[in-house]
Amino acid sequence: MAFVKSDEKKVSIREMIKENKSKKGASTIIEKVMPLLLLITAVVSVLTTVGILFTLIFETATFFSRVPFFDYITGTKWLPFVEAEGNYGVLPLITGTLLIAFIAMAVAIPVGLGAAIFLSEYASDRTRRIIKPILEVLAGIPTIVYGFFALTFVTPLLKQVIPDLGLFNALSPGIVVGIMIIPMIASLSEDAMSSVPRSMREGALALGATRFEVAIKVVLPAALSGIIASFVLGISRAIGETMIVTVAGGATPTMATDVTSSIQTMTAYIVQVATGDAGYGTTVYYSIYAVGMTLFVFTLVMNLLAQFITKRFREEY
Repeated sequence: MAFVKSDEKKVSIREMIKENKSKKGASTIIEKVMPLLLLITAVVSVLTTVGILFTLIFETATFFSRVPFFDYITGTKWLPFVEAEGNYGVLPLITGTLLIAFIAMAVAIPVGLGAAIFLSEYASDRTRRIIKPILEVLAGIPTIVYGFFALTFVTPLLKQVIPDLGLFNALSPGIVVGIMIIPMIASLSEDAMSSVPRSMREGALALGATRFEVAIKVVLPAALSGIIASFVLGISRAIGETMIVTVAGGATPTMATDVTSSIQTMTAYIVQVATGDAGYGTTVYYSIYAVGMTLFVFTLVMNLLAQFITKRFREEY
């Protein structure tokens, strides 16, 4: 059997297959090499994660060989730089971290959810293409810029309303952390609401519901799992924020929940010690690993909770 090419020269099918195979030699090599390269990158990622976790566990164990675990998790004083053995009760750092997260979510949830509802239910395609990228630009701003924005702009602005507000306080960085995580909540919530079938909206409108009633009573409940997951991930991001609270929050670990006074979070303490305030091998040095492990547990629980909510309450359409 033969095939006639454009130059009227007859070539057998077998010869054409052989010719094509010779041309595909380079691509065949790539097909064999690429899976190996991708496997290597995956293994490197896994080994890096395991190495970080192993280092964290090992150094944390060294800390707890010097400081009782029960004193660490129940202590109400965090004074690692005092003389003698110091005080390593982590509750003041946890209090400061949760206070910042609470203020941030009080700002981010209503604004982010409102933006998501507008983009999903009210904005035209053209408006959405303009607003959503601008909103997501907030996620690309370095956090150190947010920190100085909180210290030099938001704090003086708040002092005009709250005269007793200190230069370093919990309110200003909490608000700015909330501004920073608005894009995350808005984007994830908008994606969840956009996945709700159009037929559900049209059915509700046909029954006489207004667009606002459709958004609140139909779309929001249908997309609830994705929306709650975005809230949980936002809280996790707020708990792990570093530079904003380091610059504008202060360095005063306290159990008080006064938003006008200086506080210190877990991440801010790690930055403080990492800048050279403690010598290698000291208890203070190993305390950053204990605090890091505490922070790791918090964020891990938040991420697992987000995954559970997404899987448990997901609506299939």
